Amino acid sequence: MSKKQKVLFVCTGNSCRSQIAEGLLREIASERFDVFSCGSHPSRVHPNAIAVMEEWGIDISNHTSDAIDDYLNEGINIVITVCDNANQACPVFPGDIQRIHWSIDDPFRGWNSNLLDNFRETRQELKERLETFLSD
Repeated sequence: MSKKQKVLFVCTGNSCRSQIAEGLLREIASERFDVFSCGSHPSRVHPNAIAVMEEWGIDISNHTSDAIDDYLNEGINIVITVCDNANQACPVFPGDIQRIHWSIDDPFRGWNSNLLDNFRETRQELKERLETFLSD
């Protein structure tokens, strides 16, 4: 049996996009990957990200917003940046790392619970990108 690859999703705040991506990939491919997320300027997991994932039965309420430096020496195999700022701020990881960049719009435009549609669109875009990632 082969060892699982470690995938790290990176965005600026580690509050929305990277958290949703982490939750989705854990849900659909945890047998293949150990999945983590972090931010260049971590904050907290956005309540709307938690809410839209719960709509699909995926609980990310216990996720934490972590700093990118926490993962530099953790044997990460694949780094996926999910925003342009994180792509520019992402440090070089040691070893033979596969680096992927997805430019995904930030669904966060304030801490207002009426903005769930933005988060649903982000969730759907990430799901589609992950399906392509897994089929490659």
